[in-house]
Amino acid sequence: MNAAGNAHPRPLLAARDLRVRIGGRHILHDVHLDVAPHGVTALLGRNGAGKTTTVRAILGLVPRTGSILLDGQDVSGLRTHVLVRRGIGYAPEDRGVFTALTVAENLRLAERPGSRPPDYALVHDLFPELRQRAGQPAGTLSGGQQQMVAIARTLLADNRLVIVDEPTKGLAPKIVTEVAEALERAARAVPVLMVEQNLAVVRRLATTCAVLVDGRTAYAGEAAPLLADPRATRRLLGVASGSTRGGQDPPGARASAAESPDTREAQS
Repeated sequence: MNAAGNAHPRPLLAARDLRVRIGGRHILHDVHLDVAPHGVTALLGRNGAGKTTTVRAILGLVPRTGSILLDGQDVSGLRTHVLVRRGIGYAPEDRGVFTALTVAENLRLAERPGSRPPDYALVHDLFPELRQRAGQPAGTLSGGQQQMVAIARTLLADNRLVIVDEPTKGLAPKIVTEVAEALERAARAVPVLMVEQNLAVVRRLATTCAVLVDGRTAYAGEAAPLLADPRATRRLLGVASGSTRGGQDPPGARASAAESPDTREAQS
């Protein structure tokens, strides 16, 4: 099932035939993923489908085979720090905030020699609370505030693509709205690849999406038709199209092997 067509512009990032083995198990099987050159692309799937592993494979954080093209150039052999210098920003699921540093010090980590000066006015406009808490240790922030720091840091860097993994997970509804609004505004300037299970957020933000099922690409194309189709969302995501949360396993369901402690990278 693919909504892509020849009229679509070349993707900013294209992953082809991604395969990942962790602990002797195949986690990803020939995953294909296109990230649009503008707006938000959502990566969806049930728990354990391989979403986070796909992101980590793109960034070179787990061993993988396959190809990664960034703006048409093959970057498959580049190490993670080189990909970061090429302009891929990453806000991981655990946020990656340095708790002993202040908010301002965390944000200054985005500064790169030779790059344009960080636009602090932009992130303070998106997240006014960060200006107010600039001198506060990041370890004393709430989860939502730490998420703001993580996203703001990727936006401050001179990035061509921002990847955010579960940006609204575990956040209060008010903070979910604030984070979604910030990502919506940020995506007008820089493309975003978003791993997300809150379907209300996906409906609001994503123009294109890909769905993983058991480590394979089951859908790639426009987000709206998929999310409007109850049969498709139930089959691919395990929820009806009107649900808020996607990708949740039924209560008491047995965790998949990809979610075991030995293969933690495969979670989400």
